[in-house]
Amino acid sequence: MLTLSEVEALARRAHADQTDKAGHPYTEHLRAVADGVAARGGTEEQIAAAWLHDAVEDAALSAEWLTTAPLTDHTKALIRALTKQKGEDPETYALRILATPGARLIKEADLAHNADPARLAVLDEPTRIRLTRKYVTMRALLGLT
Repeated sequence: MLTLSEVEALARRAHADQTDKAGHPYTEHLRAVADGVAARGGTEEQIAAAWLHDAVEDAALSAEWLTTAPLTDHTKALIRALTKQKGEDPETYALRILATPGARLIKEADLAHNADPARLAVLDEPTRIRLTRKYVTMRALLGLT
């Protein structure tokens, strides 16, 4: 099994060329989500999944890789639960997260960082409004209001 530091290094390599909507290295977001999970009392499996929560969705790593990855079955289940499928509606996505023990805590940390006013402030107004609505909706679907 990969250690937590190996998972972090893997996530950093996989997302090395990606930036967020504000042009910052995407790995800053991954670090913030992993730190948020740790601060909320998350397990090592949850922290590992936080580092990799967008890897398959963003095509930084493949679904095939995840199948054989040296991760626990629970970590893989968390990553799969957090991987939004193309065209998937928010309700279905939220139900999968809620059905997977431990996934809600990771998504809570993800939403907290995504909705950080400092991050949103650098975006253009239409994007900021659209994303704010999206995050509010997901928080409600997950019972985080």
